[in-house]
Amino acid sequence: MKLKNPQTKERVKLLLQDVTKADLQSRAKVRQLLGKAGQLLDEKLSESQSSTIIDTIIGLKIDPSNTFHLIKLWAMFR
Repeated sequence: MKLKNPQTKERVKLLLQDVTKADLQSRAKVRQLLGKAGQLLDEKLSESQSSTIIDTIIGLKIDPSNTFHLIKLWAMFR
């Protein structure tokens, strides 16, 4: 719901604009991105929630430069 706000959506897009596959395979980098996104969305995540999200992102092996991966993600969160 919060990403339906155009200003918030643009801030999150800017945060993720230059993310690489290597960034999304690094626990430290994903944790940092998750923290920043949480701040932008004004969401407090527990340690277990953060850990689950980080494990999921790393497990998906997302490559932001691969169009097929982006389509798959789009379908997942539609």
